Amino acid sequence: MQETLFCLRVGHRLPCSMSDSNTTNFTNPSTFILLGIPGLEAAHVWISIPFFAIYAAAILGNSTILFIVKREPRLHGPMYYFLCMLAVTDLVLSTSILPKTLSIFWFNSRETDFSSCLTQMYFIHCFSVLESGIFVAMALDRYVAICDPLRHSTILTNGVVAKIGLAVVLRGGMLALPFPFLARRWPYCTTNIIPQSYCEHIAVVKLACADIRISSYYGLFAIFSVIGLDVSFIAMSYTQILRAIFSLPTKDARLKTFGTCGSHLCVILVFYIPSLFSFLTHRFGHNVPLYFHVLMANMYLLVPPMLNPIIYGVRTKEIRGRLHQLFIHKGT
Repeated sequence: MQETLFCLRVGHRLPCSMSDSNTTNFTNPSTFILLGIPGLEAAHVWISIPFFAIYAAAILGNSTILFIVKREPRLHGPMYYFLCMLAVTDLVLSTSILPKTLSIFWFNSRETDFSSCLTQMYFIHCFSVLESGIFVAMALDRYVAICDPLRHSTILTNGVVAKIGLAVVLRGGMLALPFPFLARRWPYCTTNIIPQSYCEHIAVVKLACADIRISSYYGLFAIFSVIGLDVSFIAMSYTQILRAIFSLPTKDARLKTFGTCGSHLCVILVFYIPSLFSFLTHRFGHNVPLYFHVLMANMYLLVPPMLNPIIYGVRTKEIRGRLHQLFIHKGT
């Protein structure tokens, strides 16, 4: 009796012969299949509602920040330049995953070709590193503004801000570049099904039928060098900031400054904690339910782009005032 195997493709079982299975070795698959959120397929349409709402809020909020800063000359300073960099990063980061994720949820459009998958992988990792670097730059700006306010304009000149921005962009681009190159070099001979809603590096290379230790080690190096260095610098900056806050003469000034810094720290934690959890779960979290892991992997890419305009923008007096003026002008 001829033995028959079954190949999984887009949720269907297709028969294939044993001889076919022995000849399925290929260096680069033509397509990958993204499953969305495995285990919650029946709820995809319902899950898409908060996902779409978060994405719409992120687009609206970050676009508004860019529009206000561009229109208002008084906001052309270091803090707002970094805020604009963060807004652009958030727009690219959320747009790199949400349209495809929503197409999976709404239209069951799960296929993505190999090159598109690697491109998405690069953008996700590049702009995640960029976002972390911008948080560091903003922490530096807040440190100088609070701890040495008289020298803020002479320390963080436009030239210095441009150099910091260029360094952040170059670091993100260079650190993310090996991810798609490493993923491209492996042979894929078992399955092309990614149990995710987007092409994350380790989720892709886990499908390879080869020793992927180089990819795994580089991923660990990248995540711990970025998070380790950036979080350490942010922690040192905010430690000095908090010391300066508690030395302020009046209680109202302390509460106002502490409230702003506290909200900034909350956004930073929302970005770093889920991203570290997602990264480590891929490697060590074998007992974590897959659907929970995938949801967390989406949250750290979706929630910060929605929260950043609110925390860094609406709570900033100058942007809030300009936004109020725009609404008052339209209403008259």
